[in-house]
Amino acid sequence: MRHKTLKATWWLVGAGCCLSTALVLAQSEPDNVNQIFDKVQAMIPVRDGARLNTEIYKPKNSTEPLPFLLLRTPYGISGRPKRELSGYLKELSEEGYIFVFQDIRGRYRSEGQFIMLRPLGEKGDAKAVDESTDTYDSVEWLLKNVPNHNGRVGVLGISYGGWLTVMAMLNPHPAIKAVSPQASPADMFLGDDFHHNGAFRLSYGFEYAALLETSKENTSFKFDKFDTYEWYLDLGALSNANEKYFHGKLPTWNDFVAHPNYDEFWQKQAVAHYLNQVTVPTLNIAGWWDQEDFYGPLKIYELLETKDSMHLNYLVVGPWNHGGWASGAGGCLGKIDFQSDTSEFFRKEIQAPWFAYFLKDKGKLNLPEALTFQTGANKWKSYDQWPPRRHVTERKLYLQAGGRLSFDPPPQSGKLEFDSYVSDPKHPVPYRARPIEPTYPGPGWPAWLVEDQRFVHLRPDVLSWETETL
Repeated sequence: MRHKTLKATWWLVGAGCCLSTALVLAQSEPDNVNQIFDKVQAMIPVRDGARLNTEIYKPKNSTEPLPFLLLRTPYGISGRPKRELSGYLKELSEEGYIFVFQDIRGRYRSEGQFIMLRPLGEKGDAKAVDESTDTYDSVEWLLKNVPNHNGRVGVLGISYGGWLTVMAMLNPHPAIKAVSPQASPADMFLGDDFHHNGAFRLSYGFEYAALLETSKENTSFKFDKFDTYEWYLDLGALSNANEKYFHGKLPTWNDFVAHPNYDEFWQKQAVAHYLNQVTVPTLNIAGWWDQEDFYGPLKIYELLETKDSMHLNYLVVGPWNHGGWASGAGGCLGKIDFQSDTSEFFRKEIQAPWFAYFLKDKGKLNLPEALTFQTGANKWKSYDQWPPRRHVTERKLYLQAGGRLSFDPPPQSGKLEFDSYVSDPKHPVPYRARPIEPTYPGPGWPAWLVEDQRFVHLRPDVLSWETETL
């Protein structure tokens, strides 16, 4: 990446994101999945009597006892195994596992009530159910009902699936021996999805609530305008969302309305209250250009690291958008060329060896404490701690007169310089070039963080400063 300038812009309207719609992988569905795996459909009962729709894929020709890999999702498992066993899970498939895909409570064919980011039940309440207990009960059922396994379970997932993985490791079943929460949110007000540093991300919050809570299956909101920027302007006050469209039926949107500040509701939902120990080996995955959950994986790693006396907590950060390591080669993002296939490298050299080591006692664990991709140099760098304090020198940037940005502080004497802008809510700054298509689904969603921002340059309500060539 050859950036010669550094530019800062102030946005008046955040148009953020939410947990992530189901990852739609680019690979076509292979014809040989049914030739490689025996598929079993099951409705797994959990402690309150609800049954969770589950598909189990067991290699046909394997005679050795194999571990399980469990992936839970709110986005529907129909068709997903065929896509992911040839893409995201290809190297793991070649290694040999019993793959388990599950619709979470209240979604698609699973029974029970769906509650987005369902909070943990109270300790000591034997009747309480949550995503942690549902995972525990599912693992217990698998161990008792699926033959020829080695008694070990790995759990992984991306975005909402990453959060479900975090829930699985809070009070883990003893058979869970390795987990990989990937792009998991950690705090939905301070840094992930619905809010970034408290700023409400309208288009993602609105469309995601509609996606998951209109029905038991993914339901994209039907816009009647080609440009959603124009649609949201015409919506007017946010109270019109319920008055005209949702009619109070979407719990998550109602929570946005009822909790505009960082109150007990958001604080209780954040994972910081629960991550008080490292229970199993944990591989945290993040992408530098994750447009939804960059805060979460780093925060989860940070929280666990303070309790990691046994060195079980690891971090990998690559040059990806939200879930970008799960599909394709990862050689570029937008117009940025990384000069190597970073996603393939992750799946083959990091993810597959990680689970093989902990679930099959295979190979050596050669992963450093933190492995990150350095853009520009386009190299993977290893660190014995993160942030890499021994490798970093902090420097301050200062705003200067005339739209300049410098490492030198401005002079203390002379005329007082300042810049200003006028914010007009009736003419908000778009975060993507218009026309803006819906987020779910929409082709503009994956790479808008690396798009050229000159479509808003020189607007009277946008300020920018620029350095000399670095």
